[in-house]
Amino acid sequence: MQITLKILRRESPDTSPYWQSIPFQTEDENATVATALTNINSGNGLTDTEGNAVRLPIQWECSCLQKKCGACAMVVNGCPVLACNAQLKQFGKSSTITVEPLRKFPVVSDLVTDRSIIFENLKTLRLWFAQQAQTDGDIAYESSRCLQCGCCLEVCPNFYAGGEFFGMAGFVPISRILTALPESQKQELCQAYRKRLYEGCGKSLACRNVCPAGIDIDKLLINSNAVAVWKRFFRKR
Repeated sequence: MQITLKILRRESPDTSPYWQSIPFQTEDENATVATALTNINSGNGLTDTEGNAVRLPIQWECSCLQKKCGACAMVVNGCPVLACNAQLKQFGKSSTITVEPLRKFPVVSDLVTDRSIIFENLKTLRLWFAQQAQTDGDIAYESSRCLQCGCCLEVCPNFYAGGEFFGMAGFVPISRILTALPESQKQELCQAYRKRLYEGCGKSLACRNVCPAGIDIDKLLINSNAVAVWKRFFRKR
């Protein structure tokens, strides 16, 4: 398999980005974008398709490489994916694959982005301080599979870093807590849900199609909207 990785590179936030196309060849039919990046970085004296030396290793993040941590999220051929889960063969045996950093977050270098806003948003929701009671098993399991990778936010037309809307990366964890809390402790969290999630979501559900964990977004939305919005609305009436 002979492919070319066309990588959007950037040495630091203060430098201009540039494209560099680097050839990669493998006989491994299950090779992924993560495999290609690892092998390219381990080579010496590499040149790109224009004959220029690949001076610096390609900066990217990884940890488990088993679709469990979400660290290797990036944009491949225009779609946010986990590099460890994006097999090269799905793009054809001889092709050019574009690889870019996530666009919704500040770029640190090459394919590394600063996704700290995701965790700052979770802190704003104060989910760690909520006292949990008995949890619906199905909802708890579904929400616990969120990797906090940011792929859902990449395709969301309503999310931008620092905005009022926190997106599905904030919604999925809160859905579990909403189910678990007794009614007497739900008011503050329901208010946060309506402000940071319900009122900002345009229901495009683009996130549903790109989630690496395959989380059932529809199920969580229906449950959480019922608990935080509609049941309380009809109770007031």
